[in-house]
Amino acid sequence: MEYAIRIVDILCNVLIWAIFVRVLLSWLNIRPDSPFYPVLDVLDQILEPLLAPLRRVVPRVGMFDITPMVAMFILYLISRLIYLIPTDAI
Repeated sequence: MEYAIRIVDILCNVLIWAIFVRVLLSWLNIRPDSPFYPVLDVLDQILEPLLAPLRRVVPRVGMFDITPMVAMFILYLISRLIYLIPTDAI
């Protein structure tokens, strides 16, 4: 059980960093011929299934999409709350 908790924690942290990198890359004007475009494309393919459902729920604030911030907060909560599960429960 401890391994499963640790894996969930690591996965949440990797996703948080991936979202952070995706947000930073979104501020740049990356064209398809840019060397960073494959990174952006992979991050979009990984993160869009996570962010798309949240975009339907979280309203935009002016011209800003705060969905990545909400997703990072939810992932952070999961990574912290998972440690409250007793390891001898199963």
